[in-house]
Amino acid sequence: MTTDHSQSPHIDTGRAHPARVYDWLLGGKDNYPVDEAVGATLPPEARIGALQNRAFMNRAVAHLAAQGVDQFLDIGTGIPTEPNLHQIVQRTVPSARVVYADNDPIVLRHAEALLVSTPEGATDYIQADVREPEEIVRRAREVLDFDRPVALSLIALLHFIPDDKEAYGIVRGLVATLPPGSRLILSHASSDLFPELARQVRDQYARGGIQLAFRTRAEVARFFEGLETQPPGLVTATEWYGAEQEPPAAEESGIYAGVARLP
Repeated sequence: MTTDHSQSPHIDTGRAHPARVYDWLLGGKDNYPVDEAVGATLPPEARIGALQNRAFMNRAVAHLAAQGVDQFLDIGTGIPTEPNLHQIVQRTVPSARVVYADNDPIVLRHAEALLVSTPEGATDYIQADVREPEEIVRRAREVLDFDRPVALSLIALLHFIPDDKEAYGIVRGLVATLPPGSRLILSHASSDLFPELARQVRDQYARGGIQLAFRTRAEVARFFEGLETQPPGLVTATEWYGAEQEPPAAEESGIYAGVARLP
């Protein structure tokens, strides 16, 4: 698949962006001084958390691919960091179809890395904000078959939506478009596991113009209401792994993570 670069939006290098700060935390090079200025002020645990979050995503999508899930909608994709989601799932299911969506123009610049699919499968990229769920789903339908199960991936995204009503509404709206048997993959920074650390991270992001809303375990669990949480349930990122996978190294984490099935 290809994506349209004819109307590439302007990249604002004077304002930090979550995708670019995350790239910096992961050791990437696709960020600007304003993003590094935010990342460099964060406590070391923030970088550890970014790596834990990425590892959870890798395990979760590999597990679902092993179960035969072959369609993925990844919103809040971020700057490509190998292995990308499609590379992981297409190792197991070469015919898997993956649609990415993000609102950072720099991700669009690097979208070619997200579009190198296996011959049997397909990938596509949508330049859109999660606050435009109808547009994302409309365009995703061009690649994905919404009459069959789709895995919706919302990795470390929802804590960038401070308004609770909006955050829960977005997830409910997206889930409502999915057929039975679909999955929700979600990770979210916690406010209750390490409260002082969470406060420090929120404050530093706020100084960079980025508002965060870390949530408690009960608040994160609300995103899964009406769904069947899959084992091992809603746990920390380093505690989540599929039944066929080796447990990750025991390590504290301030990120909640889970996978649920639509009944």
